Amino acid sequence: MDGPGQLEMISLFLCGDVMTGRGIDQVLPHPVPPQLHEEYVRDARDYVALAETRNGPIRVPIGFDTLWGDALAVLEQAAPDVRLINLETSITTSEDWWPDKGIHYRMHPANAACLTAARIHCCALANNHVLDWGYRGLRETLTTLRDLGIATAGLGEDLEVARRPAVLEAGAKGRVIVFSFGERGSGIPPEWAAAADMPGVDFLPDLSPATARRIGERVAAVKRSRDVVVASIHWGGNWGYEVSGQQRAFAHALIEEAGVDLIHGHSSHHPRGIEVHQGRLILYGCGDFLNDYEGIERYRDFRHDLALMYLASVAPANGQLASLRMIPMRLRQLRPHRASRQDAEWLCGILDRESRPLGTRVRLEDDGALVLRAEHG
Repeated sequence: MDGPGQLEMISLFLCGDVMTGRGIDQVLPHPVPPQLHEEYVRDARDYVALAETRNGPIRVPIGFDTLWGDALAVLEQAAPDVRLINLETSITTSEDWWPDKGIHYRMHPANAACLTAARIHCCALANNHVLDWGYRGLRETLTTLRDLGIATAGLGEDLEVARRPAVLEAGAKGRVIVFSFGERGSGIPPEWAAAADMPGVDFLPDLSPATARRIGERVAAVKRSRDVVVASIHWGGNWGYEVSGQQRAFAHALIEEAGVDLIHGHSSHHPRGIEVHQGRLILYGCGDFLNDYEGIERYRDFRHDLALMYLASVAPANGQLASLRMIPMRLRQLRPHRASRQDAEWLCGILDRESRPLGTRVRLEDDGALVLRAEHG
């Protein structure tokens, strides 16, 4: 992963699921009504209570910047050109909850200021919670983000808008083009797919070579010299480290044939293995970055309290990865704190184990950051 000097690189902050609905919305200044339609939990404040039982009282409301904990200082120091997240919630006061889903996330539009507090540039929205509160919720989500000046991809009032990529300027260095896709295996109902006259998400019908070629046609229509193209994909299940052969083949096809330079994968609630293919970064699963799972015991062996900030440097001249640093965080009192050395070592061991079959290694630096090393690509 050697390349030109750092000044010529486009730097990106990426993370996985930012789930600011439900319990997190309840601790922000303007919560929606807390009633839920889940089988076991009927009040979103119960998730706050679980977190307090584990790690102590939370002074409510917490500030929009406070929600990001130690991440803001990391972002200030890294000063990435682009900040991209998978926003996994509807931003709405709609009461039109989707009846065939067991879990519904929403955040009050007034609480969306938490995104500007972290200076988020773009939200990938093709995921399995963005339509939890119906089409009214979809429209309010898009309106709120547009009013805040935050770019979106993967969701729209019709198919044309849902397929429209976000174009993010990185000054004289070039541009970052973000496409956002979602597939059924991540829990997205097929009926959420946008159509010519229907709002919805940019839904992948499958992970076939033909689908990759069609994406390539869309990339070719917008990509120009010194553009870095990101495919942000919500795919696969929530738990487990396996990267399917189908996912891997699709990621390779996007790079080899579709002109994509970076795969930003998410849906898993914990980080998965990392690959570098033909010099380009593939994040198969970034894990959650913000959630309200703090007091939930199920799946704790996966350490869903640990999160990563992915700081990638990419050469705009050819789309190749120059470096990837990952900052381990631990979610405590519903916000991220720098992880202890012990937690960072645990996370490094897991990522190195899962990445090794993909041709990369992960090591822990003295400053607590994890660094990716490609053995071949």
